[in-house]
Amino acid sequence: MSDTDKLRTASLSRTTSETTISINVNLDGDGRAQIASGLKFLDHLITTFCKYSLVDIEADVKSHDSILHHLIEDIAICIGQGLDKALGDRARIMRFGYAIVPMDDSRSNSAIDLVRRQFSKFELKLERNEVEGIVKEDIEHFFRSLLQNLVACTHILVEYGKDDHHKLESAIKSFAIAFRNAAAIDQRRKGLPSTKDMM
Repeated sequence: MSDTDKLRTASLSRTTSETTISINVNLDGDGRAQIASGLKFLDHLITTFCKYSLVDIEADVKSHDSILHHLIEDIAICIGQGLDKALGDRARIMRFGYAIVPMDDSRSNSAIDLVRRQFSKFELKLERNEVEGIVKEDIEHFFRSLLQNLVACTHILVEYGKDDHHKLESAIKSFAIAFRNAAAIDQRRKGLPSTKDMM
């Protein structure tokens, strides 16, 4: 890996009347997460993403209005934007990634094309209105906001399962592994992985 490849990092801050969030992202990290949002399950999902993508994420988050929806949304926006920024011009990446991950009774698959055209579709198949203290619509909004701000073509599908916690774990793990594969440096490639010579 060249010195240029090792610098796939990003730092950004987002301040609104609702939240203040600062984030550091390293695509070529060790899978470390440093975040304390006050929502243990949200932190668990982010930590799980880091563990299996090998992306390092450090986030300093502060809520100004104590509204969980705003906090969850803005964290997701910042992570998505951080990943996008760290990818740079997306030269020499594998571009495509996919993974199928089982988690006890659940199984999920994810597929990613890191072209810079935003499209995302996810089906989490959650049955309960709340999972580990976070309402269903906020969990779905977390995924939606993250994927939209990643600016890529991403599909995440929970195929089946009985336990909503397990569904979400298999979904985030499959997404993490698919992202890791797609963002990996292709040692044989020079330039952009596109027949258009444009990402």
